[in-house]
Amino acid sequence: SGLMLLALALYVAWANRAYPVGTLAEPGPGYLPLALAVFLGAMGLLIALWGGGSQPLASIKWPELTHAVVILAACAMATFALERIGYRLTIIALLMFLLGVIERRRPLPVALVSLGFSFASFYVVADLLHVPLPRSPWGF
Repeated sequence: SGLMLLALALYVAWANRAYPVGTLAEPGPGYLPLALAVFLGAMGLLIALWGGGSQPLASIKWPELTHAVVILAACAMATFALERIGYRLTIIALLMFLLGVIERRRPLPVALVSLGFSFASFYVVADLLHVPLPRSPWGF
């Protein structure tokens, strides 16, 4: 697997030659892909050299597997709900589910965190940074 990562990194670096890299002060469009390819290649090389002594994946116990699958499913549902019911309502519902149902926190802090994070993050991203976020069909 380490050699495959190294091969992927070499391919990305080779494909990146079409873009100007620029300098550290003025990075071009090829700067970050090349930096990521170098990092991926270094990690692949480390895995190829010293990864043989690691524990096989089949012997690792996953006691929180169902917890992780439920969180992943909730995030997938939020992805589909984002365009339909808007950013704020989706984040409120997601946080209420994650904090209230999954983590079993008290209702008042869950409601306050869900509402506060939803509205504060919408304000920062949509209003201050001017990044368009989906709104609900009701304009909310």
